[in-house]
Amino acid sequence: MTDSKKVRRTSGKRERLAAAAAQVLHAQGIAQTTLADIAEAAEVPVGNVYYYFKTKDQLVEAAIDAHGRTLAGLITALDELPTPEDRLKALLNGWVDQREVTARYGCPTGTLASELDKRADGLDRSIAAVMRVLLDWAEAQFRQMGRADDARELAVALIAAYQGISLLTNTFRDPELMTTEARRLERWIDSLA
Repeated sequence: MTDSKKVRRTSGKRERLAAAAAQVLHAQGIAQTTLADIAEAAEVPVGNVYYYFKTKDQLVEAAIDAHGRTLAGLITALDELPTPEDRLKALLNGWVDQREVTARYGCPTGTLASELDKRADGLDRSIAAVMRVLLDWAEAQFRQMGRADDARELAVALIAAYQGISLLTNTFRDPELMTTEARRLERWIDSLA
């Protein structure tokens, strides 16, 4: 994620619009984002947006799908690491790498989930499904560490710690809060092995 920069022109217009929607919605929020904002970030003429997406809600759905694809790619890369501890720590380091963006805008998925929770259109369940993928993956890592009895609780604690530190990092505009919490979580993961 970049700071409201234009989305690279390496993919098709629909994919660029979806990626731009995820990016702009993160930076500006749903209510403040216009289709023109998304078109500009995707470097697509605003009139072309309607060819792919008839409404802003369809763009929000596309942004949710983009979050899901990003997460799937991340999980694929993490799963190449040799141990569940390595995978969980790499996840933490990925979050730390995004600390500047988090300080400015919050967690991309968490902030969208929070906004969508206030609506009654079902999109909150769509973003929850994306978050559930991460939660299920984390649970699988803890199971592989031999923590079958409390794997789900540990996964919830890890994701909750990240969401909480994302909120504090954003609230105080202090990226180092995330770094400190990630180091604490690494020690916690080590203590569970």
